[in-house]
Amino acid sequence: MFTSRGPTLRELAVQALSSVERGYDLLAPKFDLTPFRTPDRILDETADALRPLGPFRDGLDVCCGTGAGGRVLRALCQERVVGVDFSAGMLREARRAHPAAVLVRADARALPFRPVFDLAVSFGAFGHFLPRERPGLFAQVHSALRPGGVFAFPVGAPPRFGTLPYWSMLGFDAVMRVRNRVWRPDFVMYYRTFPLGEVLAELRRTGFDVESTPLEGLGRRPDGTPRCAMVVARRRA
Repeated sequence: MFTSRGPTLRELAVQALSSVERGYDLLAPKFDLTPFRTPDRILDETADALRPLGPFRDGLDVCCGTGAGGRVLRALCQERVVGVDFSAGMLREARRAHPAAVLVRADARALPFRPVFDLAVSFGAFGHFLPRERPGLFAQVHSALRPGGVFAFPVGAPPRFGTLPYWSMLGFDAVMRVRNRVWRPDFVMYYRTFPLGEVLAELRRTGFDVESTPLEGLGRRPDGTPRCAMVVARRRA
């Protein structure tokens, strides 16, 4: 939930009526006080699951925001930690959190890197990409990884049909679609545009070998399915 020091309703409304870039520039100073920041528990479980796949030398946080993913890369990477985001405001906050990291302002759909990374991660950013943009995004990450390099990210289990989270996500996406029909510039943020089956198939077509593994430390649902899994996509040699 939002804290008393977090963004006000007015500030959130102004953000939502801005472009994605401008909206996150405005939200950046208070972003870590919102529920949108990836919880440390998910970050730490992801790091623990990735550790046996290393060692890793250089790591890239794709759409790094205020730098939450830097917590994972610092724990795993022996040399460089690099973050990339297109919001100058979010990068300012990331510099405060990770002064030793290399932070680059760029669009993830046009990454300015050669294949120099052993590990790439991303947390909470995929809702900002339309389905037609995903193959290009994955191709950019693929091109930044050395052969054998790993692209990893957590994916939460979809809410059950008819539950409050299900209707909340459905309602949010519906509101955003209406907003983007009647207001410019667009603000791309959707919760239900990242179906895991399609994503895995797109990663394989891009040139990754792909598997997913449960993050057991985050628990299981009453039916026994994991609450969260980690996708591991390894660039083919």
